[in-house]
Amino acid sequence: MTARGAAGCVIGWDIGGAHVKACLLEDGRARDAAQWPCRLWQGQDQLALALDAAQSRWPEAFVAARRHAVTMTGEMVDLFPNRRDGVLRLVEQLATRLGRALRLYAASRLGGAWVAGADAAQHWQAIASANWLASAAWAATRVSDGVLVDIGSTTTDLVALRQGRVASRAFGDAQRLASGELVYLGVVRTPLCALARQVPFDGHEVNVMNEFFATSADVYRLTAELDPAHDQQPSADNGAKTLQATRQRLARLIGRDADEADESQWLALARFWREQQVEQTAAQLARVIQAHRVPQQAALVATGCGAFLVADLARRCGRPLRRFDDTVPLAPDAPAALPGWLSVCAPAAAVALLAHADA
Repeated sequence: MTARGAAGCVIGWDIGGAHVKACLLEDGRARDAAQWPCRLWQGQDQLALALDAAQSRWPEAFVAARRHAVTMTGEMVDLFPNRRDGVLRLVEQLATRLGRALRLYAASRLGGAWVAGADAAQHWQAIASANWLASAAWAATRVSDGVLVDIGSTTTDLVALRQGRVASRAFGDAQRLASGELVYLGVVRTPLCALARQVPFDGHEVNVMNEFFATSADVYRLTAELDPAHDQQPSADNGAKTLQATRQRLARLIGRDADEADESQWLALARFWREQQVEQTAAQLARVIQAHRVPQQAALVATGCGAFLVADLARRCGRPLRRFDDTVPLAPDAPAALPGWLSVCAPAAAVALLAHADA
């Protein structure tokens, strides 16, 4: 790509507390998407490293893009004393790196809006954690009725779509937690002790240790459902991600070692935890469907690195299944792996597409 061609590009960004996601559009079509680990609670230098990686991947577009469209959730990490401070410090850092092309996606009861970096202090509450709305707003342009189900590394978003619009009237994390539209369950970082207080093992109901010994990534590593490319966060013990090391982390939660049982028993335990996550998510999904009277024939739109769980949810509520990445137009010679990364990076793809449409 020449610098002149890059000037027609848009890059969408989702600045999270654990990952940075980005999507590159050329002429309104997705060219590339990527995710980098970003343990933002350790310092803003983590974001600087992720931005460096993006610039190395897309050197011309990073500098010459006509729009850098940004959404964020990273303001919540405990690096910042409060969310306002988080938004403003992140915007300041992004403005320095991305320049005048920076635009911030903000939520409102009328839908999404674009805010310049210089106006962030006035609109910080609307900017904070608006990435769910970006994904849903784009999906609603392609799916008239349904529910966007975005299962990520840390959280799940359940957003009703009605007649081509985002139906939710819950804005901000506090309201969305209360409505069931934000569920703090993901397929990588969720501590397993949060999913179940007791588990079946060796013919008994066993109490679980309330310790950070294992995460949901251990479950989906054993079930072979988590793509290794999406398994970017350290394990709970900062140890290996081999199957044996994974079994040992599960064993610790019930006061055992991995060699005290065979592989099939640890797999059965992983499948139990999987079922707990699906059941708990299904209960919140039912709340959202009922609250917004989503028609029975309307689809679940699956996205996120945990999209593999949405097929189970669709089957349980008798609904068709659609993929978010199927709604994204692709560049003619886009790599074969791009649709999968567009699913993982849905908010970044969405803000890029919405920014292109707004230009």
